[in-house]
Amino acid sequence: MFTIPDVTLNNGVRIPQLGFGVWQVDAGSVVDVVGTALQAGYRSIDTAAAYGNEEGVGEALRRSGIDRDQLFVTSKLWNSDHGYDATLRAFDASLQRLGLDRLDLYLIHWPLPARDAYVGTWKALERLYADGRVRAVGTSNFQIPHLRRVMEEGGIVPMVNQIELHPRLTQAELRRFHAEHRIATEAWSPLGQGNLLDDPTIGKIADAYGKTPAQTIIRWHLQTGNIAIPKSVTPERIRSNFDVFDFELSSGDVDAISALNADQRFGPDPDTFDVA
Repeated sequence: MFTIPDVTLNNGVRIPQLGFGVWQVDAGSVVDVVGTALQAGYRSIDTAAAYGNEEGVGEALRRSGIDRDQLFVTSKLWNSDHGYDATLRAFDASLQRLGLDRLDLYLIHWPLPARDAYVGTWKALERLYADGRVRAVGTSNFQIPHLRRVMEEGGIVPMVNQIELHPRLTQAELRRFHAEHRIATEAWSPLGQGNLLDDPTIGKIADAYGKTPAQTIIRWHLQTGNIAIPKSVTPERIRSNFDVFDFELSSGDVDAISALNADQRFGPDPDTFDVA
């Protein structure tokens, strides 16, 4: 088994650079799916209240027999729970569903700028962090104006911003902002929800290394400094997506993949998304 590289967050906490996401993994299968991921070598699991599978994730973690200190567990606050007091209650509920006494990372799932509640929500995350109930706090889908505001009106800089990021949406400006403020960049839908797997440029590069397109894209993420959380429910693909530590892309191939950027989203626009 290969050792997963870590990314050190701005508070010194280390997060595995390659994790496993469970978005759209239904509650009936998530125990087995996460169990397969843990057996493959993943130690970072990313869930959310909105996914409806926190209970199953917690059960998979318990069944694995892996020491808690070896695991990195992330969950996220859903849109209906924005606001200081509601956030604290939602965090308690997520912990109860997961069967844990602390989280490694807790994120605001979406900024919902039209509601103008994310600053109070962020202050609740700061409270959870100060109380030692979560090792790191951050945001998801926050744009630069949203990040600037929580940094100006809050007390701490987010440790992570989890965003849609893949070769068709490289988020160069946002990633530069992250780097300037030591905010780690975490990519959700790192494979572009499967839309990039037939790309001819990626296919040609993958063939040259004897790897799959998915492995090639994940390797691109790792070499560009992103934390990546690919998701699959197929055991073979779960294991294959982890098998990315025995090769390295050339700088030219990294650049060729980055050049595929078209500012193309496959998910919602964070500036307008507002679903309860």
